[in-house]
Amino acid sequence: MLRSVIQKFLYKPYALAIVSVGYVLAELGHFLIGVTSKAIAEDLHYGDIACQFNSTTLTVDELPVQCETAKNSSDCRSLELNGSYYCEWNYNGLGLDYQILAGPSFIAVYTILGIVLGIAADRYHRIRLLTVCTVIFSVAIGLSGAVWHYWQLVILRMVLAAGEAGCNPLATGLLSDWFPEEQRGLVMSIFNWGIYGGYGIAFPIGRYVTELNAWDLGWRVCYYGAGVIGLIIAVLTGLTLSEPERKASNHEESAANDEEPVSIWKVLLQPRIILLCLAASIRHCGGLCFAYNCDLYYREYFPDYDLGWWLFAVTIVIGSIGVVIGGFVSDKFVAKMGIRSRVACLAISQIIATPGAFGSVYFNPLWAMITLAFSYFFAEMWFGIVFAVVVELVPLKLRSTTVGVFLFVMNNIGGNLPILVEPTRMAIGYRESLYIYYAGAYGISSIMFFFTMFLMDGSAEVERTADKEAPPAYDNSMFTNDDGQLPAVEMPTFPARPPIYEHSRL
Repeated sequence: MLRSVIQKFLYKPYALAIVSVGYVLAELGHFLIGVTSKAIAEDLHYGDIACQFNSTTLTVDELPVQCETAKNSSDCRSLELNGSYYCEWNYNGLGLDYQILAGPSFIAVYTILGIVLGIAADRYHRIRLLTVCTVIFSVAIGLSGAVWHYWQLVILRMVLAAGEAGCNPLATGLLSDWFPEEQRGLVMSIFNWGIYGGYGIAFPIGRYVTELNAWDLGWRVCYYGAGVIGLIIAVLTGLTLSEPERKASNHEESAANDEEPVSIWKVLLQPRIILLCLAASIRHCGGLCFAYNCDLYYREYFPDYDLGWWLFAVTIVIGSIGVVIGGFVSDKFVAKMGIRSRVACLAISQIIATPGAFGSVYFNPLWAMITLAFSYFFAEMWFGIVFAVVVELVPLKLRSTTVGVFLFVMNNIGGNLPILVEPTRMAIGYRESLYIYYAGAYGISSIMFFFTMFLMDGSAEVERTADKEAPPAYDNSMFTNDDGQLPAVEMPTFPARPPIYEHSRL
């Protein structure tokens, strides 16, 4: 009796917690490079060398000459105030080497294997696959702490991407089978909060654990610790979670013998799927640009301010609230107004978040953190809602495959565009480049989500009427038009494509 009660009421939250913590650790490994890049660059000697502020007794406002004005090592080391030298000529963690390490090297593998593992998730045992993926990315994170050459780190970033690539498509399918449709937006939001959880935790771990220099290992301890914890989660995933039955609705079961299988290309090439994917790609670009550059940006512009805990609090606390509220609100709205209301939530939340994103780069530290918190509250609603929409638009048997392809496109566009930050930084400045690729991407994505909304079905009542007239051959009515029929459009075949920067994934 007790076992059945626990199974009924505690297993699902426990399963959600395990797959979510695993995703947090994967994203921690993904984003930790942005916080530890300077320390790693000093060890491995990659990226740009510049004159940087290096004083614990002075502030930037007191300096007669700013460090960044020095263009060579001798001028840099000669800058002093009252006999105190306050600049150093050293690696700053930036440069094209860093952008490649953070984005394209990760994305190239992540997006390709995301499709492969998405297809595998529709055919094979998902818990076993997720366990193997968790072991792979955990080992890669742990070994990253042992590297002594730049090329070794690049290879391990690719291995990390290979393991993490399976997390989203595998977990999305599992969660869709564990939880009912009316909870899907909230559940997907909680799971996809792992991106922001890993990103947020990276700030205190990357900054303060590195500064502790435990066992004289510096930044390496961050990677060793994350890798060990990841292996523990892999064991719990494999031993305590069970494969759920793949759920199909009564509509799917009754119509399966009467309907021909829906082509994956017909699903993917719907105008609403294409526009939704492009909008998500642009939004992802904005999030990744900030994720990869935010710690380095604030260190460069405000070197005498320690913003590590502020960034952690804004990301974890405010971002978490936004993620949960976004999923909850979209679940409540969609029950009354249909899937179109989920996309409306996307458009509205991102346009509200855009001014705050701009302010987080424009203002000095205090107001930058205030506007960042405001932006995060609304901006982080997007990820879980997007995938709740995707799984409602496609047939059950193609769900994980579609999520894998969607991530492939989203990460190749959104994950590779951030590499443009570096040449733009060199041409017009670091702050100005983030105006374009961070705040600008938020604004453009909100407009694209708005237009996507008009390609979606209308109210839930319309969809229920369509269900009665022509039951679809899958678990919801979102893939039909307003008459309840499959769109009579023949779509051509086309090849797939590759990758965050930085996904993770903001």
